[in-house]
Amino acid sequence: MEKEEKKIVLILGAGLMQKPSIEAAKELGFETVVLDANQNAPCVDCADRFVQIDLKDKEKIAQFAASLGPALKGIFTAGTDFSASVSYAAEKCGLPCHKYESALNASNKVRMRECFKKAGVPSPEFTQLLRNQITSYVMTSGREEINYPKVVKPVDNMGARGCRMIRNFGEMVSSIEAAVHSSRSGTVILEDYLDGAEYSIDALIYKGTMTITGFADRHIYFPPYFIETGHTMSSTVSSKKRNELILCFARACKALGLTNGAAKADIKYTEKGPVIGEVAARLSGGYMSGWTYPYASGLNLTKEALLIALGKKPVDLFEKRVELNIKDAPYKLYEVKTSKSSAERAWISIPGKVKTIYGLDKGENTEFIKNVLPRVHEGDEVDFPRNNVEKCGNVISLSTDYDLAFAAAEKAVSKIVLRLETKNKATREFLEGKEHRSEKGFPFSAYQADEKLKDELAAFCKKVPYVKAGKSLFSQQPSFFREKYSEMKDFNHRTISETIKLFDDIADIKNDIDSTIFYKALLRGGIQGILYVCDSNNGSGKRK
Repeated sequence: MEKEEKKIVLILGAGLMQKPSIEAAKELGFETVVLDANQNAPCVDCADRFVQIDLKDKEKIAQFAASLGPALKGIFTAGTDFSASVSYAAEKCGLPCHKYESALNASNKVRMRECFKKAGVPSPEFTQLLRNQITSYVMTSGREEINYPKVVKPVDNMGARGCRMIRNFGEMVSSIEAAVHSSRSGTVILEDYLDGAEYSIDALIYKGTMTITGFADRHIYFPPYFIETGHTMSSTVSSKKRNELILCFARACKALGLTNGAAKADIKYTEKGPVIGEVAARLSGGYMSGWTYPYASGLNLTKEALLIALGKKPVDLFEKRVELNIKDAPYKLYEVKTSKSSAERAWISIPGKVKTIYGLDKGENTEFIKNVLPRVHEGDEVDFPRNNVEKCGNVISLSTDYDLAFAAAEKAVSKIVLRLETKNKATREFLEGKEHRSEKGFPFSAYQADEKLKDELAAFCKKVPYVKAGKSLFSQQPSFFREKYSEMKDFNHRTISETIKLFDDIADIKNDIDSTIFYKALLRGGIQGILYVCDSNNGSGKRK
């Protein structure tokens, strides 16, 4: 009996975003060899073989890939910023890929912006800064020569690490230094901030064609940082604007030299039209390429992208795609459209240390919810996010209706509660409203109370100085919460009344609590704030 040929796919990354890649390779009948610097990464055990290699070390990756010999049929990643490492190793091994120089163009924001400028692709004007140039730049630029706001970004990182808005001269030095700290090369770009709705677009490029494989609305909040609290697909943008955005994306990919594999864009529609934020030579992370798009379209996007990396025809892609009538595109444009809507939403936390997590099961049982994906666990330190890695977990919904998918994801998030340990300096300082001088207005309060609400609450607390022990909070709450502020929601999509009901489900008030302290914590920290005050005042509360 003839021995079956060994077939290997080398996958860079063992995080959750790479799980669909490992599964797709196995479905296609390949042995999976997975590389990651972290031997405790979530998907290490999913691999047929795991090897600990730093994904930044392209030479070591290429040497290891070569050692696998003719059994190695493809090299792949999704949701990481190491597409250049993939192309470098694949070129050395003679395997299909975007050219290494093109992958570098899509990995380094300076190279990227220069490619866009040369090709006339709209992107923000920028200045490149090295670590040793910060002081001289700030001193020579002067307060009057810079039009604010600006945005600073590391040239070589993802997940919005080190990325923030600079709103005035006083925020400049600390913001640039933080970005430099997040840059592997110690290089950042300072660029104009452009206002406009944001979108994520995925595509597969293959033999002169470009097929759109996901178009989503991005939901970005919490300036001066850019925190994506989720995305929803397919986008509600008009057809005219949609075609303009796709054309801009296609031109950007051409400018970078992308020819064979995946591409992903973060793009805005501004008052001047589409403007590219960045393009990556890989499938998107953020649960889009591996979760929401396959749910909404019925296409296993990761599998089709992997087929291209194996030098094979992406058959399902070809069968399901339709041609787009967009003029002057540098590729022949197609799209695999979505027939359903899928939404991803993150839940976030105020600073502290997680004691107990409630509501994961309730989130999972919410109508239209497909996944609840925690990122933190009991005992973990948490913070109000300054980048997209610091979110606490994600939910994913699926419906035939955009609004239902949108609402379901937010409803599921609202059911999940992280109860924090007491005697924690970070939590206490957050509830006291302390902020760094370069982060005015940040971190955000759970409820964005105006002066009218604050005045009404102060008057109420004067009349009712204590939240009484042994009684439900719902029966003691100010009536104006329900009468005037029923639509106000916190950053985890809970109304004040919903927060109060959750509190009654989770905690017992054992001793009277100062009303001013309690309700100030409610506005500042939501359910986490009042649980912290209650637990600090009474010892640990108990679940009913």
